[in-house]
Amino acid sequence: MAEIKRPVNLYKAYHAHVYFDKESRLAAKKLCQEAGEKFGLKVGRFHEKLVGPHPCWSCQITFGKKNFESFIPWLEVQRKNLTILVHALTGNDLQDHTEFVYWLGQPVELNLSMFNKA
Repeated sequence: MAEIKRPVNLYKAYHAHVYFDKESRLAAKKLCQEAGEKFGLKVGRFHEKLVGPHPCWSCQITFGKKNFESFIPWLEVQRKNLTILVHALTGNDLQDHTEFVYWLGQPVELNLSMFNKA
């Protein structure tokens, strides 16, 4: 079994995608709201549909290098059983969602076909 890559603070900016379903939506909403308030982070829409390469409902939190060291450990503790995809924002979407991706919780397979369009 492959080892899960843990988040490492190497880039200027990141997204954290909090994945949820019908049963976990309230916990995810609370987590995202708390993250925004506690760290002053931009919290995106709460998508109760599939968006982009994400195979689950999700909410995106944008954060930077300066928040990384405090936000990631907090997120790990507060996430409970939620899976969270953390990835760099380098301008290369395919690399950001493959090479520069980290997981808090159980990894899931992303739909990368959208990045193969020319």
